[in-house]
Amino acid sequence: MTTLRARPLVILTDAQRSDEWRQARLGRVTGSRAADVLATIKSGEAAKRRDYRIELVCERLTGLPAEEGFVSADMRRGTELEPIAFVRYEALTGQIVRRTGFVSHTGVMVGCSLDGDVGDLAGIVELKCPKMATHWRYLRAGTMPAEHRAQVIHSLWVTGAAWADFVSFDDRFPVALQVFRMRLDRDAVTAEIDTYAAAAEQFLREVDDECAAASALERHAAAS
Repeated sequence: MTTLRARPLVILTDAQRSDEWRQARLGRVTGSRAADVLATIKSGEAAKRRDYRIELVCERLTGLPAEEGFVSADMRRGTELEPIAFVRYEALTGQIVRRTGFVSHTGVMVGCSLDGDVGDLAGIVELKCPKMATHWRYLRAGTMPAEHRAQVIHSLWVTGAAWADFVSFDDRFPVALQVFRMRLDRDAVTAEIDTYAAAAEQFLREVDDECAAASALERHAAAS
């Protein structure tokens, strides 16, 4: 099921990793791959950026998802823990979290699979239930993990939310250490969002150009 908002967003309510969810993501830049859009090297195009660009082109040409949807034991455990983690988050913050499948932008080929949102996208929640060592690293650092920052910035850009909470949960730790929460306020990262938006839009132009080249090649082959 989908709902269309006053903002240029379509919210898919079907579960993540469902067929409907995979179809909604086809050919779109998503939050989980935001870091690949930003990948750089000293000269030329970074392999991660190139490979992701080609994946999106192939998805648009074939109508099939490029990702296989592999789920590891750690990922499965994380999914199973999510309901408990959200109960703890809601108790900690006093906020009720809505769960959705995929949020698509109607004007730009982008979207994000939010773990949750608060107040009809006033705020968003990025929830992780990682390995114990990873959770401990987050606790010790006390900052937004660098490996997830691009994903959070992407989701702020797509949704227009005023803030994003990064949350890590592990019920194997002592109760006081089970939840790590770090908030990014949109006003504090406006420049970063703008920089990312420019990079994503340039990336999408390159995807569009390659799709156009594929269409021209198809017409040429059909006429031969």
